[in-house]
Amino acid sequence: MNLSNLAMRKSVSSLSWTRLRSQVARMTRRDDAEDLLHDAWVASASRDAGPDNADAFIARTAANRGIDAYRREQRWGLVGDDAFALIADHSPLQDEVLIARQRLERVRAGVEQLSPRTRQIFLMYRLEGRKYREIAQHLGISQSAVEKHIARAMAHLAEWMENW
Repeated sequence: MNLSNLAMRKSVSSLSWTRLRSQVARMTRRDDAEDLLHDAWVASASRDAGPDNADAFIARTAANRGIDAYRREQRWGLVGDDAFALIADHSPLQDEVLIARQRLERVRAGVEQLSPRTRQIFLMYRLEGRKYREIAQHLGISQSAVEKHIARAMAHLAEWMENW
């Protein structure tokens, strides 16, 4: 590190970081002024020759980085949270998928243990989304009988899954 670089670091460290951040935020109208300022400071600290006015140099460099970021976002059509939505991976984690598959297999095994009639009524209710009245009409039984079959299935599955 040469003498001019050391002088610039000393000058920048004595600056009011808050004041510089506010200035960059005004110049760029961006929420990431702190990040822009930090990037500009790191880039300028690694230079061999130090500027005459470190405040102005850091602020201008940060503003230029903000303008570049804005142009890049406009070119790619990325603005605000849309940028993160484009690159975010919303799929579940691998261990979550494995646990869900194991849980599903456990439920399937529990459903297989139900009597055929109870299983049929339960699947009509849960998978097909039919109402008790519709199931009763379709099978020619009372709505009360459908309610009892569903209750029996739910109780069995709750107990089955509890011990897992």
